[in-house]
Amino acid sequence: MTLQSKSAFRLETTWAPATATDKLAYSLTLTNLSSKAIEGFRLCVSGPARIDPAVTVEGGRLAERLSNHSEFAPPDGFVLQPRETWTVTAHGLSYPLRHWTDGATAAYLVLADGTVAPVALAPTKAIGDNAVLKRGAEIYPVPVQAPVPVSIIPWPRTVAVSGRRAVPRGLALRPKGTAATDAAGAFGDLVDSLFAVEGIVRNEAEGGLPVDLGIADGFGREAYAIRFSADGVAVSAGTRTGLFYGLVTLGQILRGARSHPETFLFPAEGEIRDEPALGWRGTHLDVARQFYATAEVKTFLRILAWNKLNRFHWHLSDDEAWRVEISAYPELTKVGAWRGHGLPVPPLLGSGPEPSGGYYTKAAVREVVQLAGQLGIEVVPEIDVPGHCYAMLQAIPELRDPGESGEYFSVQGFPNNCINPARPETYIVLEKILDELIELFLFKTIHVGADEVPLGAWSGSPQALARLTEVGGEGLAAAHAKRLNVVTNTHGADEIDGSGAAVLQAEFLKRIQSFLASRGCVTGGWQEAAHGNVIDKQKSYLCGWRTVEASAALAGEGYAMVVCPGQVYYLDMANSPAWSEPGAAWAGWSDPEKLYGFDPVEGWTDAQKAKLLGVQCCIWSEPMTDRAVFDRLVFPRISALAETGWTQPEQKSWKRFKALAGLMPVLYGAK
Repeated sequence: MTLQSKSAFRLETTWAPATATDKLAYSLTLTNLSSKAIEGFRLCVSGPARIDPAVTVEGGRLAERLSNHSEFAPPDGFVLQPRETWTVTAHGLSYPLRHWTDGATAAYLVLADGTVAPVALAPTKAIGDNAVLKRGAEIYPVPVQAPVPVSIIPWPRTVAVSGRRAVPRGLALRPKGTAATDAAGAFGDLVDSLFAVEGIVRNEAEGGLPVDLGIADGFGREAYAIRFSADGVAVSAGTRTGLFYGLVTLGQILRGARSHPETFLFPAEGEIRDEPALGWRGTHLDVARQFYATAEVKTFLRILAWNKLNRFHWHLSDDEAWRVEISAYPELTKVGAWRGHGLPVPPLLGSGPEPSGGYYTKAAVREVVQLAGQLGIEVVPEIDVPGHCYAMLQAIPELRDPGESGEYFSVQGFPNNCINPARPETYIVLEKILDELIELFLFKTIHVGADEVPLGAWSGSPQALARLTEVGGEGLAAAHAKRLNVVTNTHGADEIDGSGAAVLQAEFLKRIQSFLASRGCVTGGWQEAAHGNVIDKQKSYLCGWRTVEASAALAGEGYAMVVCPGQVYYLDMANSPAWSEPGAAWAGWSDPEKLYGFDPVEGWTDAQKAKLLGVQCCIWSEPMTDRAVFDRLVFPRISALAETGWTQPEQKSWKRFKALAGLMPVLYGAK
């Protein structure tokens, strides 16, 4: 591939929704800014929007389409002269565009001689909407008068403080014992990383206020107490993690009082006693759709710790990429970690024609896991199987049944993207992969995905159909075979309960979960892992992503649940319905106030609540090529989720939260 260094072409895209008289129109206008005419070219675009395979196209044709990567060709014999334009309009999409990030986020040309030319690209415009596009976190201003005298997120269980002392320059930590010394060191590293020049931890010679730190009886695992007196401050807890959280609270109080002394104080006396409402307070990060370097992940973990979030669900594989080093199968990262023109995985979701992507070496994973442990965070890796495996299958094609014919498609438009439950090779490969992951991740909890298997999965595989006949009978196998080459998953993930795909997936999950249990591990899965009711409920948990009601029903069946409904807790969803907001819309929208006030167990019985592990927000990365979009979508909503997980429901207050949220850190600070 030869890539021209300077863009001689510009692309503008526009969106017009369907009306009573007109079909929807997604128009792409290419301008030739060069001094040479071109012909026989293809325009390649990618972004979250997916062109419907059966699309009607004006001005050209859809030459190729894989998920959100589309290639348009002009009419035969068409010549694009210098300073002239060519417009191609698609009248069919997998879903209508709702936000400016839904449109194309990368574009390039493949010229007649095979060379690749970059194309300058402007954000997609909606016809009739000229609002300024929004990027960057919304930082709520700190008011002159706040509902509370101290700045703490998430809000503690009891705050009984009084008086105002001169705001100290910093905190001089005086730990007693190994656990306290470790907590003090972790806190010092945290604030030095997040707030490098503030000197939050400093010795008494530099004006640090003495803070005694020690283990005491009578505390839960993450509970702590802070006592303020004329002599200084004392932090007590039953564990190292509790001491660490107490210091985070103290650090927040100090930063608030120091940066906004007219609004917040540093207490002279009194006590704060605190412990979390829920044990699982998680954040999921999809690093398959967009890659985040180890440095980004580590800084993100520090922000999680500042919010007292304690689970990091690391989504390491999907159709678009494989992101973790596996020694037994180096081709997983050699092939699956990179996207680009002419590569097995093409440019997707805003990645350009040049090879782009990356993966985490084992050394990098160990760094992340070690840091997380210091911050009180357990890391849960996810390898998404048996669906969402397009990249994996490009790297290890022998996982496909050699006799398989035809195609089935996932909701995201990937063909034949599921590893085969009927092949012995599947389990040989997966068990080697899982053994390597178990060695890396100390929490011994492995998430295996199990979501969004297409209704027609394996319908053209003789091996799968033979196995389905054995376990479900000839009738079920025959019915499943009829789904071959039938397009499903066009506008939403299929419900597969009772289908041949569900039966085969259950066979697969039962074996994988049993293997993980034999290694002493808990198995995590999305709620579809309940298909067939075959996994051991005592050694697994589910992430309920569809609705609170669906999670409640699964809890009623005895599954341990982490609640993360897409309508509210998926942080890739936009903050409002406005076109100018970035993000997705397939599950709805959720601004920070809506997320903050959401009850994750509304309508649950006491028996169902007994199966609740906690809550989790999920960061899916399709729209986040632009890191300013990441900031816009994640902050301050991640802090709102943190307060739901930590603060007692009756003590939550949106007015208080909004007054304090502007003091919380963001990842990029991009605009």
